[in-house]
Amino acid sequence: MTTLINGPDGQPRCRWCASAPEFLAYHDTEWGFPVADDRRLFEKLCLEGFQSGLSWRTILAKRENFRAAFHGFDFNKVARFTAQDVERLLQDAGIVRHRGKIEAVIHNAARAQELVASHGSLAAFFWSHEPDAGALAEPQSASTSEASIALSKALKKLGWKFVGPTTVYAFMQAMGLINDHAQGCVIRGKAQHARSRFKRPHAAAG
Repeated sequence: MTTLINGPDGQPRCRWCASAPEFLAYHDTEWGFPVADDRRLFEKLCLEGFQSGLSWRTILAKRENFRAAFHGFDFNKVARFTAQDVERLLQDAGIVRHRGKIEAVIHNAARAQELVASHGSLAAFFWSHEPDAGALAEPQSASTSEASIALSKALKKLGWKFVGPTTVYAFMQAMGLINDHAQGCVIRGKAQHARSRFKRPHAAAG
């Protein structure tokens, strides 16, 4: 099956973006474009964790609810959540009410604080795991990679939860650590241009 489909403007796009109305804007403006903002990176990784076993459409449709529930994914605030907050969130019909995943977000918020303390930013840590272009598989032909396995192991070693290689690979696709837009997709070149102009963050000296 081809990985392309014509969009509403007649231009070819990744086939998956036609499977739900809300996917088009996400595909065209977010997916695969480089991100350096720590809060957005934490959000993306958390949402990919929530997506595990579910459809991305479910998560994207609830994204604003997730943002409200987790204070815009400000991990400094989320790290202070208590058992009472977990119970409150388990009653929130606007999000995915999975205790393990909710507790993982709170747990990972504290790990994010530790990572910022050691590396200066989440962005510096994640972008240090950018794979070499020559090591990439054909776009949309894989669900894991050597880089996602390595990043998953690194996060788990630091105590993060719900960060398996498949979840991490989806995160890498979403945050632009790799450009996985299909060959021929009209957005692939735009994402590549954004990546070429993107200034990679580095760990703080010290």
